[in-house]
Amino acid sequence: MTSGTGRRSRILIGGSLGVAGYLLLSFLTQPGALFGGSLEFAFTFCYSSRVPEALGAVLGAVLWFAFGAETAVATLPFADDGASLLRRSSLHCALMALTLSAWALLNFGAAELPFFLVPFALLYALIWLGRWVGWYSEVRRLRRALGLSPGPSPLKWRETLPYLPFALLLCCALPAVLRVLDPADVPVLTGVLLPFLLLPAGGFFSGLSLGRRQGVCPLYAALCAACYLPMVFILYNSSALFHCGIVFSASLVGNLVGTLSRRRSKRPPDSP
Repeated sequence: MTSGTGRRSRILIGGSLGVAGYLLLSFLTQPGALFGGSLEFAFTFCYSSRVPEALGAVLGAVLWFAFGAETAVATLPFADDGASLLRRSSLHCALMALTLSAWALLNFGAAELPFFLVPFALLYALIWLGRWVGWYSEVRRLRRALGLSPGPSPLKWRETLPYLPFALLLCCALPAVLRVLDPADVPVLTGVLLPFLLLPAGGFFSGLSLGRRQGVCPLYAALCAACYLPMVFILYNSSALFHCGIVFSASLVGNLVGTLSRRRSKRPPDSP
């Protein structure tokens, strides 16, 4: 476990680096306003701030300090395991998302929130999974050293791999084909049918199939969202980033429902 002094040091260093990054981005995006000798408070990195400029500068520094501090303690959830690991990781991710949302609302407004939150969620998941795989690999190594079964692959990535072709078909090939077939004046196929019917249905039933065969495979939902992300910018724009959330949620829910069905089918006949 990390000591209280160590945690405070991380928070202070991370927060200071966050403020330094805030000032650097202010200078780079509005050159001359911060260090150009002007006495005006036109250096807040607030492009359309909803508050007075001076207050925006203070709030921006506070939020960047918080985000830097939260980044600095990102590895602490891995001090525990099991349910505690998931609980602490979820809380940490939620705090970072709230901090980012507050800054985005201050500077850009609610309409731009998906532009910041969707890439943040995918990046957070990618980094978290990388950390988790390394952590779990150590557990598997210890189990092998003790002569125990290593169990399934980390996050069941090997069990998920056979479903990669379907994810590519649903999230890459299908949108491209529908865009070719879509009328130019009213893009019903890619504007309505794909995001609100085909993506959720395909994600749910493929996740259901995987859950029934392999149990909980959280990588599949992330895989579907990652496969669809390039199509957002190829076929749409950043306003369609919520499509990734749709296919992610549908795949995850389907996988969990399939896992419950798998567990129920394995119960003895006299089980409640």
